[in-house]
Amino acid sequence: MSYKRVLTIQDISCFGQCSLTVALPIISACGVETAVLPSAVLSTHTGGFKGYTFRDLTEDMPKIREHWEKENIKFDAVYTGYLGSARQIAYVKDIVKSTLIPGGKLIVDPAMADNGALYPGFDQAFADEMKTLCAEADIILPNITEACFLTGTEYREDYDESYINGLEDKLAGLGAGAVVLTGVGYCRSYTGAAVYENGNRSYYEHRRLPKGGHGTGDVYASAFVGALMNGSTTYEAAKIAADYTVQCIENTQDDESHWYGVKFETAIPELIGMLDKTGTER
Repeated sequence: MSYKRVLTIQDISCFGQCSLTVALPIISACGVETAVLPSAVLSTHTGGFKGYTFRDLTEDMPKIREHWEKENIKFDAVYTGYLGSARQIAYVKDIVKSTLIPGGKLIVDPAMADNGALYPGFDQAFADEMKTLCAEADIILPNITEACFLTGTEYREDYDESYINGLEDKLAGLGAGAVVLTGVGYCRSYTGAAVYENGNRSYYEHRRLPKGGHGTGDVYASAFVGALMNGSTTYEAAKIAADYTVQCIENTQDDESHWYGVKFETAIPELIGMLDKTGTER
């Protein structure tokens, strides 16, 4: 496999094991050169911390793009996570157009909602703008809540396979090349990822641990990108990312003091082993 270069665009939460502090080490551990474009800098993430600092870096994004254009810097893939505004989404689309190589992959994690509600500071207008980024993506990685806001579907705690299939159809209808719908579980003991690509559906189920953790969506998306850049198929990458995320959560279960994230570093050797089993080379 040739040496790949990925750009990831999302915020830096300086403490809390999420966004860029997760994406950079995980994708790098997969043997992929990882460049970053921070959308904002926070002292901590917003889940459970009070009085955190926040610096918006929206104004820096077009200046960074201009410099990269002058230096002819290009990327094999662009992976987007948490974006703070509709304006940032517009800037990201410009960055993708000017830096993604022909045939490169745009992977979008529309990080904006969970548990039936949008994150603080977001509204339906933001979700509508996120649709336009998803429409240009090769792969999107929404959870069920995000899928509902993207498609105008009523959110349900209890659902069946036809409900999930309907969400996948609507998401694909936005224009995305492939859909990886995360957090899909048909019983209390298991959850998984539903993959829809080229008209084909597949589902990977894994055990549901009693306690989750902040930043697990970022862990999942980063491991997915790392596996994809190592030559895995969309389904293989979804499976590897799920298994790795479960291991990260399991490694954190018994530590009550580690409530702010998961110990993803401790499971990186397992992630590398999973990539080795796929037969890809780094």
